[in-house]
Amino acid sequence: MSTLNSYLAESAELFRKTIEQDLSSVTDQAVDVLAKALDRRLPVLVCGNGGSSSDAMHIAGELVGRFLVERRALNVMALSANTSVLTAWSNDYDYNSVFSRQVEAHGQPGGVVWGISTSGNSGNVIAAFEKAKAMSMTTIALTGEGGGRMAALSDVLLAVPSRVTPRIQELHIALYHFICAKVEEAVAGKNL
Repeated sequence: MSTLNSYLAESAELFRKTIEQDLSSVTDQAVDVLAKALDRRLPVLVCGNGGSSSDAMHIAGELVGRFLVERRALNVMALSANTSVLTAWSNDYDYNSVFSRQVEAHGQPGGVVWGISTSGNSGNVIAAFEKAKAMSMTTIALTGEGGGRMAALSDVLLAVPSRVTPRIQELHIALYHFICAKVEEAVAGKNL
């Protein structure tokens, strides 16, 4: 990376590659699953580590608050946001089960666990997906190329065609912003 323009060109190339891959049907699936759960006031639990943790909190903020239109609050929780739960459980037990424990506490059949991992191999997100499956919840994965180990546990897999973490994260933001807008439109019953 030698200049800002070359950096942006690399990012634009991934966006172009993703357009060619056409994730439209998969994003439509994600929107449908999320809107149906939220319409029934079932929980959507979002989790990830590091930058993906920040993305989980961003998603929850957009859907609990508002994205583009005024509407009721939606039942969305970022599992990385409660530092007391994170630190107590991790200290007393282990970090690999910190999200699955919260899925056990807050999940409901018909709800959704939305996991974010650039590699698709985050152990605690995988454990959350396993707990979700045991509780008859739907799983949505937002990952990098191939989906990693999360792919096999995903009902809806949004895999960005890259293995470069910053590029994946840049595209993740665009994907979840689009999904938030479409979910909000479906729940609010308005065309944007």
